[in-house]
Amino acid sequence: MRAPLKTLVAIDAGTDRDAVEAVIPVDQTLELVGFTDSLDAGWEQLADSSADALVVACSGDGDYTLSFVDAVARHHPDRPVVVLHGDTADSFAGRVFAAGAEDVVALPATNGQPPSPAERQRVAREVLLAVEKAVARRRRAAAAPRARIGRIVPVLGPKGGAGKTLVSCNLALSLADAGHRVVLVDLDLQFGDVGLALGIPPGKTIHDLAVSGGSLDAEKLSAYLPQHESGARVLLAPSRPDQAAAITTTFLRDLFDVLKASEEWVVIDTSPGFTPEVITAIDASTELCMVGMLDALSLKNTKLGLETLDLMGVEPQRIKLVLNRADSRVGITNEDVQAIAGRPPDVLIPSHRDIPRSVNEARPIVRSHPGSEAARALRSLGESYVGVPASRRRSLLGRWR
Repeated sequence: MRAPLKTLVAIDAGTDRDAVEAVIPVDQTLELVGFTDSLDAGWEQLADSSADALVVACSGDGDYTLSFVDAVARHHPDRPVVVLHGDTADSFAGRVFAAGAEDVVALPATNGQPPSPAERQRVAREVLLAVEKAVARRRRAAAAPRARIGRIVPVLGPKGGAGKTLVSCNLALSLADAGHRVVLVDLDLQFGDVGLALGIPPGKTIHDLAVSGGSLDAEKLSAYLPQHESGARVLLAPSRPDQAAAITTTFLRDLFDVLKASEEWVVIDTSPGFTPEVITAIDASTELCMVGMLDALSLKNTKLGLETLDLMGVEPQRIKLVLNRADSRVGITNEDVQAIAGRPPDVLIPSHRDIPRSVNEARPIVRSHPGSEAARALRSLGESYVGVPASRRRSLLGRWR
């Protein structure tokens, strides 16, 4: 006899609990391990439970439900999500599938009247079948060998001095501290200083890898990746500016292919502007991060950078805009930022007197002052990539560290 499928049910606000309970089958096939009255509570219980699947019940097509489903799909890939919905637009099913749901089941239409016993039984059978199929698909996928498809995030800035290295190092460490496999690539080929910022002693560099000869694979690459105490590994920039010429775009394309196949996350600290190597990183990217500062000249350059990415065919939703020194009192309001840059920033990093000290001490601020507003802002950038719903990021910091 097969073990019952352990199922957790999370109900979104405004959804009739009685209507949901009426169509949740509880028998020898399905075991209910929890029933929460909010998605937030469902997130917390999912992390602590042994549920095989999650049923999300909602009565609307709000963005928070979609964000929640996306976060579960990313952070708990072994827990398939079945969405139970009612009174929603037809387009919602497509959006929720895109967010990562395995299946969607409609609640019985009430029209002001309770559904008949036959209607409740029909929907209960659909829910049971959806959960069984979802769990079976995930188990088959887990058993089958599959290639890793990593996510590549170049950190961009049209001009130097905006804080790309600050953001790159703290983003990589935030992801590593959260338990992810991360490689940080220093692609500022003439003046890269990621190794200095992280306190990693000089050693083999990307130049040494490029001129080593032979084919490139993950095993060979690992010998060129010194490890930071966080667990993040680093591919250092050349030790001399003249060595940059040896790193060709063909080599970089091969490098990014190997990294994408062997790592979870690849963060790339780039040189200013849109040089050939930066364009190669953009072409290989899955997401991008644009860094600017709170002054008119930097915001103008940031706008030009975003327009350049648009001309390159990069979808705006793939780009996160980070504004450094965002609390400086320079007479620029949030409305001014949006008017100049053309979009609101996703992350605001406030000034902090210990940021320069953390750089000088080679201890990024997410580690040297983890409770500071600057560190929280930088961790929230990592969490936004991983998929924590925005309203939950602050309260979940302890779980992700």
